[in-house]
Amino acid sequence: MILRKIFRSLVVIFLFGFFGCGAMILNFVIFPFIATFIKQEKRRHTYCKVVHKTWKFFCDLMQKSNSIKINFDSEEEIKNLKSKIIVANHPSFIDIVILIGYLPNTICVAKKELRKNFFMGNIVKSLFLINDENKEILIQETTKILDEGFNIIVFPTGTRTDTNTELKLHKGASLMALHTKTDIIPINIHCDKKFLAKNQCFCDANSQTINYNITVNNTITPTDYMQKNLTDIQIRNRINNAIKEGIID
Repeated sequence: MILRKIFRSLVVIFLFGFFGCGAMILNFVIFPFIATFIKQEKRRHTYCKVVHKTWKFFCDLMQKSNSIKINFDSEEEIKNLKSKIIVANHPSFIDIVILIGYLPNTICVAKKELRKNFFMGNIVKSLFLINDENKEILIQETTKILDEGFNIIVFPTGTRTDTNTELKLHKGASLMALHTKTDIIPINIHCDKKFLAKNQCFCDANSQTINYNITVNNTITPTDYMQKNLTDIQIRNRINNAIKEGIID
């Protein structure tokens, strides 16, 4: 059992070394190449397609190594999503890799600090939606991205969550959905064993394959919560409560 766990940990270390090398190639070679030779109006689609395909490859590699197994309850349904806001809980480090790997034409909201990340900075600046403190800029960028047919992934908790603590949600997703009148797709990500969790060593791979069970829950339509006697804050709170119910384990 101990030897198996050590072997699995070595496999995970190798895989993330591979991921880091791939991220550097994207960051310093592929994305600058796209910025130089692809017309501006086509760049975001090209960036998105490259990241989708490379992260799907990484997900497949992790599954072939038996590090993880990814189980979607409706994989075909999510492949056809367009111009939706996708919200999910965030139990592990690779949640965003899995979601973008399986969902074409999808962009994620990222913290502005990631623009300075050595491995991902250029990728984040080129493709991701930055969670800017300026609400008007965030809404403008959200509207533009949705109008272009992209989905936007938001982790309402803002960071990886601990299963032993109550979920505390930021209201960015409900704000974006309310102002753009966009449907919200809640997704629950459940790991049957703790893996790549907050405050857990990334090489702690357990002795057995980790199952990621991903459930797509009922669509949240913001206009259903809009009533004349309610303020924007009250409407956002109601949408936020619906989001919490949709992503909670």
